[in-house]
Amino acid sequence: MHTSPTIRKVFEGVATRPEMYRMFNRHRGDPAMVEGDAAHLFAGEWFELAEREHDYMLEILPPLWMRGDMFAMREFMTASVTSVFLSLSIDDRTRWFHGYCDLSDRASPERMKAAIIERESRPVRAMTREERLEHIWSSTHDDYRGYAGERWPAAVRGCRTVLVYAGRHGTALKLLDDLTEAEIAAKLPVQLRHLPEAVAA
Repeated sequence: MHTSPTIRKVFEGVATRPEMYRMFNRHRGDPAMVEGDAAHLFAGEWFELAEREHDYMLEILPPLWMRGDMFAMREFMTASVTSVFLSLSIDDRTRWFHGYCDLSDRASPERMKAAIIERESRPVRAMTREERLEHIWSSTHDDYRGYAGERWPAAVRGCRTVLVYAGRHGTALKLLDDLTEAEIAAKLPVQLRHLPEAVAA
């Protein structure tokens, strides 16, 4: 039986072209990439981009398919997961998005579309804790993030880590999921630090 991936926003704001490419590579270094079993890392992820980036990606290669307000890239990221680009009308304004869909499930692009519209139609701009952590992961330079290795307890090896300020002790690696609210705020851009906490769908 096919299990639908969690559809999740991984970057707050409109990604520039360098940020877009950074998001394409946000799982580089994950142990699952080395093992060739990375579909679960990508499937369900999405973020917003500008019209020029949407159109640029459309012109790179002939798409695998086009369906009205979306198209799929011909090159797959991993297994049956590929990029789907969407042009959506939300609150009477056209916006552009990228999402990773597992095309072994034919309904995944429509589910992605519905989830983006639902998430972006909320009347108040807010972020869940998970979205804050994903934004931090997406925007942190490779030199300041990584994966728990052999020096970590076996139960957390392979989990994502980020560098945090440790007061007079300098800096230290910490599991991304274990960041405190103060550490999350310190790592977010100023304009995102005080957004209200959204309730996860």
